[in-house]
Amino acid sequence: MLMSLLRFINKVLLKLTYSLAMTIVAITIMALCLSALTRFVSGTGYDWLIELPPVLVCWLVFPLLGPLLKEGSHIKVDFLSSNLSERQHYFIKIFVNVIILAASLVFLKAGIDATLLYFRLGQLMELELDIPIWWMYLSFPVGFAIMTLFSIELLLDVLINDVEKKNTN
Repeated sequence: MLMSLLRFINKVLLKLTYSLAMTIVAITIMALCLSALTRFVSGTGYDWLIELPPVLVCWLVFPLLGPLLKEGSHIKVDFLSSNLSERQHYFIKIFVNVIILAASLVFLKAGIDATLLYFRLGQLMELELDIPIWWMYLSFPVGFAIMTLFSIELLLDVLINDVEKKNTN
């Protein structure tokens, strides 16, 4: 029951995260193309069109951490898995997923602290657009909250699959 709820939540988060990522990439491409076009046509451009893509990068990177982890699209080393026994492979999966979960929780806490600090300071970015700094920092705890949920699912998957293997043998 709990596992199916977690899988459902993560499936929704996966779709939302990929939709957000595609939207950000589209906005980035359109902003840069529009900036080049306006500079070519008029000789001057709008600074905010150039400043917007770097601001959006944090919202592209951090929320994608969990989905990329689950799909195995992150950077990893595969040479160990071919040289390990099934039992050793099982323990390494548990070890890696526990480390990822612990790191996600640490970074989630740090992200919340940083976001709250910049929210209280009320500072704005020095851009043509008045964007609060805390808005960029908010991507950090959001991304690591998503990664925490995905790492819990991966850890439980490893544990549940081991129990099911033992029950069938």
